[in-house]
Amino acid sequence: MNTNRRFHPAPPRGAPGDGGREVLHVQTVSPRGSTGALTDRALKEPSAGEDGVSVSIIMPCLNEEQAVGACVRKARQGLAQSGLTGEVIVVDNGSTDRSADVAAAAGARVVHEPNRGYGNAHLRGFAEARGRYIVMGDSDDTYDFSDIEPLLKPLAQGYDLVVANRFQGGIHADAMPWAHRHIGTPLINLLLKLFTGARVGDSQSGLRAFTREAYERMQLRSGGMELASEMLLKAARRGLKVAEVPMPYRPRLGESKLRTFRDGWRHLRFLLLFTPKFLFIVPGLLLFLCGLLTIGLSFAFPSGVNVGAFNWQPIFAGPIFLVVGSNALALGLVSRIYASAKGIIPGDGSWARFYREHLNLEAILLVAGLLMLAGLGLDLYLFLRWVLGAGDMEIGLPLAGLAQSLIIIGADAGLAGFLASMMDIE
Repeated sequence: MNTNRRFHPAPPRGAPGDGGREVLHVQTVSPRGSTGALTDRALKEPSAGEDGVSVSIIMPCLNEEQAVGACVRKARQGLAQSGLTGEVIVVDNGSTDRSADVAAAAGARVVHEPNRGYGNAHLRGFAEARGRYIVMGDSDDTYDFSDIEPLLKPLAQGYDLVVANRFQGGIHADAMPWAHRHIGTPLINLLLKLFTGARVGDSQSGLRAFTREAYERMQLRSGGMELASEMLLKAARRGLKVAEVPMPYRPRLGESKLRTFRDGWRHLRFLLLFTPKFLFIVPGLLLFLCGLLTIGLSFAFPSGVNVGAFNWQPIFAGPIFLVVGSNALALGLVSRIYASAKGIIPGDGSWARFYREHLNLEAILLVAGLLMLAGLGLDLYLFLRWVLGAGDMEIGLPLAGLAQSLIIIGADAGLAGFLASMMDIE
């Protein structure tokens, strides 16, 4: 790897946005070009936090007796080589072996977190940290803590969060399962790019460094593995500057705690719950448009569409698409109002702002009532034709399907209006 390299200039700090598509600026930096120890002065004096501690290194630990001692010693070595005052905190997450004793003997401050979970352990460590700069990394010897300068130097250049990129730094043989390397991490990278605009090379890296100010602004909450995704998502929404640095990744010592499908689902669940636009609004809009198109086909082809030997009646699919799509859009509006009120989405959000500026409960109820009246009117028209013996209409079935759709959409809209107003109560 070429070690004669320099930082790229830090990108401008992004604005938090209004709940739309947040853009996370991720810069790949190569901080090994400078020489000499990394001093407190280089990290923007006065950089020390409580008790003169500049850097706190946090390691979650669950039955890592084989590796935690070596990790602590390497971390202390890395601090000494960097010329920084620091501390190593091992968060024991319910180990049943001698992990806590080994870590303490190696020079770490050991704290205990009874609530199991990768995120819970880290959050306890972050709360215990006294340094202005916080480094997090696994205690399984997959990361080389003796070489932490590449993570810390970007902080001196104005970055808020630095993520180790294992793909650029080199993944040793047998260090990462094939599915995690070629499916899991690339898929979450893609979702983060879609949701935040971030071109993250290694969103699931467990080795990171950030400032105390960044930690306080991110307001992290996740108790599981999804903490890694939460960091990047909230970094985008808080307008933080993020860098990636190449770092190697070695095979772990001891048994892995990862559960591929469970942890993968937790990441997907978190990303969807924190991005209601992609959970409700985008699929709702697509379904609603499909419903309009399908109902339109039912009027154009009332006897059905011949598909080979089969005859497809679009009127049976159209109302389903239309109703489910409209429900998803209504839930999207309500969820964005709720997310805005809870701070999940910064600012008011475009949909929530539109609701407050142009809509109110009375306006929604008026629209809902008109939709229901239109549906009832169509039903009454069809009923009178039947009572008066006017004969069957070619488009009678499509009209009936449209009538029921309008009634259901109107009723749902009215209920959603009440719920949105409740969510908007200050």
